[in-house]
Amino acid sequence: MTVAAAPGPHADADTAAEAAIRARGMVKRFGGLVAVDHVDLTVPRAHVYGFLGPNGSGKSTTIRMLCGLLTPTGGEIEVLGLKIPEQADALRLRIGYMTQKFSLFEDLTVRENLEFLAAVYGLSRADARRRVEELLGLYHFEDRPRQLAGTLSGGQKQRLALAGAVIHRPELLFLDEPTSAVDPESRREFWEKLFELADAGTTLLVSTHYMDEAERCHRIAILDRGVLVADGAPAELAADLRGRSVEVRAAYPRRAQQLLSGLPGVLSVAQIGNSLRVLSAPGRDSAGAVARALREASLQAEVLPSEANLEDVFVAATRGRGDAGDRR
Repeated sequence: MTVAAAPGPHADADTAAEAAIRARGMVKRFGGLVAVDHVDLTVPRAHVYGFLGPNGSGKSTTIRMLCGLLTPTGGEIEVLGLKIPEQADALRLRIGYMTQKFSLFEDLTVRENLEFLAAVYGLSRADARRRVEELLGLYHFEDRPRQLAGTLSGGQKQRLALAGAVIHRPELLFLDEPTSAVDPESRREFWEKLFELADAGTTLLVSTHYMDEAERCHRIAILDRGVLVADGAPAELAADLRGRSVEVRAAYPRRAQQLLSGLPGVLSVAQIGNSLRVLSAPGRDSAGAVARALREASLQAEVLPSEANLEDVFVAATRGRGDAGDRR
């Protein structure tokens, strides 16, 4: 399931010059394990591009190859016009990288962490001083610059890590499941910062396994066991499933779920409150088949058409591909 990129907020995604990342046939093997299997990617500039997939789908391995931290087994990679891994050293000063685990120094203060990173990226003393003051304000640390990083809350640590990742004003920012350990309110605030960066021209590639985060992205790619199984704007991917999703309001939803889960052509049945969400395979009369099965089983229920969502896209793209082994 692949659709064309939706027009982004800044440029035409189909223009080659506007691609921040282009990868063709990207492969990574660890011995006999194929962790990334011939993946093609085109990431438009100034977009928030989401990597969606379960743990072990190959997201982190892909990001490390795109950053130049891991040498691919095969394929071609170009990031910000540079050949990777050959020009990885030149790339490092133009990108930022943030992981899900807090990676700054917990025994240094907020200010000291930012000053250290400014020195690592070669900012002059005057530039570093101005940039640190700017980031303390932008990321709401003006009232706690002397607080030890180790005493910050989870959400505050993620904001500090993001501030550190952009201290050198990178053109491209990689974020590997950055919000997996923070509360929902902190996640919302964090994503507001990401869109501020995109509006300023930064390209962001964000890996996540949260559906609500993936829906925020301008474009997403879904990885399943190292294979790219969907790529496009979230709304367009969902529209591609029109007619395949129905809602079932049953008097006995658990009994209805057990019945429908075994129905040929049904990919998933999920209970949402007192209703069921049923996703069918392509070419099926979803509503008709579901209604007939319930009627034949003498289960009282109402079957209604339902708009597909990103969870449906994920299930449709990944369900039934067989067991291809674990991925990193």
